[in-house]
Amino acid sequence: MDLVETLETGCRVSLDVDAYARDSAPFCPAGVAAVVALPRTVQEVQHVLRTAFELGVPVVPQGARTGLAGAANAVDGCVVLSLKGLDRVLEVDPANRLARCEPGVTTRALQEAVAAHGMFYPPDPVSAQVCTIGGNIATGAGGLCCVKYGVTGDYVLGLAVVLADGRLMRTGRQTAKGVAGLDLTRLFVGSEGTLGVIVEATLALRPARGPRQALLAQYGTATEAGQAVAAIIAAGHQPSALELMDRTTCGAIRELGHDLAAAPAVIVECDDGGLPAIAALIGGTVTDRALELRRLIAPAISRVAAGIGGRPTAFIEDVAVPRGELATLIDRVERIADAHGLFIGTTGHAGDGNLHPVVVFDSADPVMAEHAATAYDEIMAAGLDLGGTITGEHGVGLLKRDWLARELDPAALLLQRGVKTVFDPTGILNPGKVFP
Repeated sequence: MDLVETLETGCRVSLDVDAYARDSAPFCPAGVAAVVALPRTVQEVQHVLRTAFELGVPVVPQGARTGLAGAANAVDGCVVLSLKGLDRVLEVDPANRLARCEPGVTTRALQEAVAAHGMFYPPDPVSAQVCTIGGNIATGAGGLCCVKYGVTGDYVLGLAVVLADGRLMRTGRQTAKGVAGLDLTRLFVGSEGTLGVIVEATLALRPARGPRQALLAQYGTATEAGQAVAAIIAAGHQPSALELMDRTTCGAIRELGHDLAAAPAVIVECDDGGLPAIAALIGGTVTDRALELRRLIAPAISRVAAGIGGRPTAFIEDVAVPRGELATLIDRVERIADAHGLFIGTTGHAGDGNLHPVVVFDSADPVMAEHAATAYDEIMAAGLDLGGTITGEHGVGLLKRDWLARELDPAALLLQRGVKTVFDPTGILNPGKVFP
């Protein structure tokens, strides 16, 4: 039997490979898959991996394809392994403050399921309504609450993983503490499908949050906004969100008809009653409308993109720097935008130094597309030059593979390639991703 026939003996498949060709990242090539596997059980995932291993066929795991680094893009002749069908919340255990779920559960669905038990799952990517827990773990996703509650990896207690040859392995624990053996769980967090396929996750929970309040403060310069962020941290406050929008982004929101100056803005949210003290420290207006304005970034950028014509593209970049360098990075991004004649609006999680410059361009215009790609490279270089990292939460994938070699020293990169070989000796798992 050929590949498709063999897969069909133990798993539903589809030949509509175009619908599963790529994630949401631009600048990244996508190959043509041979088939899409659509398992609904762990056993079916094992069947897919065993078949691919025996036939030497590459496998590209996929979640909701909301990723922004090309990690879920198909490669020629591969099996695309869609995990959205494994979508059950298996257990919510308030006494031990944990939940177990399959990888296709959306982040929002998990949050709602645990909230019904009086619990809180903090990681909250902007795409929480559609992105999946498996994808969040595979990319090491972050979100708005990172400044207080941490990122996805901080909540992963254990995993069930199908290895390249189809074997099922469990890592981690369900206890509050545990240090037996090497921490393979954390090794899989952020591995982007290159070491194994996550089929179950045990996740830590917290008690339900208190009432939330937010404020918005605007400043004359990015430096002043950065100083406000630094003052909040230095004073020992723990906001549940600490966001920053540059003057370009605020100007775009203003064009939607909202009363917001085209000036840098800091948005602070607290769920512990600490907002009045922060307001006294940095000024601003206490209003839940602050978070509503933060959610208007996407429609504001879409309006800008629509005015460009052609095939408008808005690419959300991801770079993190030490908090003290936030203002410098914003200033550099503004100079890069001016140099290339591009709209680049910068927003992000100021509390942990993770910014998202959004580059808007006409991808049908080769000259503009080239300028956008060059601007992307210059933003990456600026982040590294300021002591930062090429990705705070989106992952490496295809998009940043070559940049990984610029961030890691040669010895570290060699060891990471060696780890990949141990888990995937024949190189079938998401080949060409992450490692240059």
